[in-house]
Amino acid sequence: MKKYYLVILLALVSGSSFAQMKLIRKMLSNEKDTTRKASFLPLPAFGYSQETGFEFGAGAIYSFYVDRKDTMNRSSNFALNTTYSTKKTANFMLKGDMWTKGNKYHFIGDIRFKNQPFNFYGIGNYTTKSDENKLDQRIFKTLFDAEMNTLPKAYTGVSMGFENHHFTDRQPGGIYSTNPQIIDRDGGSVAWIGASQSYDTRNSNNYPTKGFFGRATYQYAPDFFGGENFNGSQVKIDLRGFFSIAPKVVLGIQGIYYTIQSKNTPFYLLQQLGNDQMMRGYYSGRYRDENLMAAQAEIRYRFMNRFGIVAFAGTGKVFSNGQFSADGLKPNYGLGGRYFFDPAKGLSVRLDYGIGEKLPNEKRQAGFYISLAEAF
Repeated sequence: MKKYYLVILLALVSGSSFAQMKLIRKMLSNEKDTTRKASFLPLPAFGYSQETGFEFGAGAIYSFYVDRKDTMNRSSNFALNTTYSTKKTANFMLKGDMWTKGNKYHFIGDIRFKNQPFNFYGIGNYTTKSDENKLDQRIFKTLFDAEMNTLPKAYTGVSMGFENHHFTDRQPGGIYSTNPQIIDRDGGSVAWIGASQSYDTRNSNNYPTKGFFGRATYQYAPDFFGGENFNGSQVKIDLRGFFSIAPKVVLGIQGIYYTIQSKNTPFYLLQQLGNDQMMRGYYSGRYRDENLMAAQAEIRYRFMNRFGIVAFAGTGKVFSNGQFSADGLKPNYGLGGRYFFDPAKGLSVRLDYGIGEKLPNEKRQAGFYISLAEAF
């Protein structure tokens, strides 16, 4: 009987090992799936940024084409992510990006919840490490965009969104409680309605190798909630260009300008410099103000269908309304690696290390990121 159990155990282990080896071979295969079939990937979720530390959890990605026969139909992607981090961050994200037949309509949905500590440094382009003030924040955000193809390669859309922010000061007496510029310290709510216009000639919405993308959005927040809650508007402009400069080598360029306009803008709605997409290497919110302007370039070398490397550099700054100058532009640069878990659709996991400026009496600002999809 013991031998019988041993045979069963060996068979199970062998079968499990065979399945694991088959999965590993599939994940490392250099072949593209040309059938355009849907892909579903449940996976352990992990990530890292200097704001959250290491994140661990579970997630899933579902990618498909609404019209598999139309090779011009863009891929639709849905992602779910739930994590907890070493800095005691609880995070939930559900995001959808869907293209209908003929790319006639484009829908974007985003729901996020985050509960985490973070560091506040004040307002402006010249904050210092010595003013660091530790806070706890709880954020809920939801956004829905719907766009329609109105002209060749052009999309006109409408959007709705809602945000709720709550903050607790963990170090009373610091800059957070004493700076008179800070409005609505405890947090508040804001509801957005808006419109957008975009022009898109990229050959892929996940990993473009040529083409142009430009999008301008306008959002208005009516005075629904009263008190110190935000009432005003914001404009976002995002321009991107992609150029194949050699076999397997792509140059990507991006420029953004974000502005928020109001008599009294809460500190948490001010534009923030630094994240895993733009100005990598800077702590998100280290610099914040009414306006953000930034640009970056990235060289992408995809030496295999499954793997690639990148080098990037950029510059940017934040500034208050009517106070723009070329002084104070901050640099960033870095390197990264890519693993394409769905080579045909260009879906990737990326690891980036970004480096920023070195201020007197401070360590050079830098950050390491593990994220899904390209930075832009």
